[in-house]
Amino acid sequence: MTETILVTVNMADMNVVKSTGGLRTTGLGSCVGVALYDPMAKVAGMAHVMLPNSDIARETTIKPAKYADLAIPELIRRMCEMDAAPKSIQAKLAGGAQMFAGIGNTDILRIGPRNIESCKDALAKFDIPIVAEDTGGHYGRTIELYCVTGKLVVRSVQRETKEL
Repeated sequence: MTETILVTVNMADMNVVKSTGGLRTTGLGSCVGVALYDPMAKVAGMAHVMLPNSDIARETTIKPAKYADLAIPELIRRMCEMDAAPKSIQAKLAGGAQMFAGIGNTDILRIGPRNIESCKDALAKFDIPIVAEDTGGHYGRTIELYCVTGKLVVRSVQRETKEL
């Protein structure tokens, strides 16, 4: 049996793999890991979304993966280039923690919950069902998406590993 090669998805980044291998991202605090999978084509995609909406962008060159409203359409487009069918794509979400609990409940400090909401809204626009999620809380996560099975493994410090 060969070892699965995991492609790293950095913060504000995305990647797509087909047939074998997998995708991994670390450091999901208030960020959301969006894992998309087409079980028929065996195409997997992952985005590490930092912020809910590109309307707040201040940079001159926008990284689509940084913002939920841009990351999800771009990830779907890249998956379709690798033979995924939009109607077959399923989503799994992880992250979106409220990392600043107790400091206040202003909208600015609610980045995690706002990221979750924005990801869900963007997925709904494409009629992509969310089949599993491990979101919210007050702790960080690392996720791995396996292309052969579509399984999403969620790891957190001092918590049990979950398979979604």
